[in-house]
Amino acid sequence: MSGMSRPAVLDFSEPVHTAGVWSAAFRAWYRLLRLIHAPLLWLVRRRGFGNVVVLRVTGRHTGRDRSLPLGMLTVGTGRYLGHPSGDTAWTLNLRATEEATIESAVIQAWRFRPHVLEPGPERDAVVRATFRQHPFPGNALYRLAGRHVSATGVFFRLEASPEARDRDASRD
Repeated sequence: MSGMSRPAVLDFSEPVHTAGVWSAAFRAWYRLLRLIHAPLLWLVRRRGFGNVVVLRVTGRHTGRDRSLPLGMLTVGTGRYLGHPSGDTAWTLNLRATEEATIESAVIQAWRFRPHVLEPGPERDAVVRATFRQHPFPGNALYRLAGRHVSATGVFFRLEASPEARDRDASRD
């Protein structure tokens, strides 16, 4: 096995003192992203930006449509969304709905069913993808906080809704 390295096994334990630091860092990072929310939505919908898509999900309390830009991850043929630092409003909305939609300049509105990933090889692969697939500086932040992301991140597999599968089958 010389010259070949195996992917590290992700450790889901994390010292308490670093969890608080990384949670605060991610809160600050996402506050900054909220400041550019509207221009980023426009950019993603009109021109595209890396792996960023617009998630449209129904609010669990309000019933109103919520839209926000997120980095979609691809592992093999699977599509995934996630938050690196535990549940947040959009992850709770996604947990509470049966279907949601993603779209971008290169992806037509695509309805999907979200499935929360439990600890295991699929989730580990998605966590590693956050380090490689998100645009800079997010990818660097996720890599630095890798243990925290592994321990607290919430990730969803996106499975085509029956409506989307029927539409895709009719195109073949």
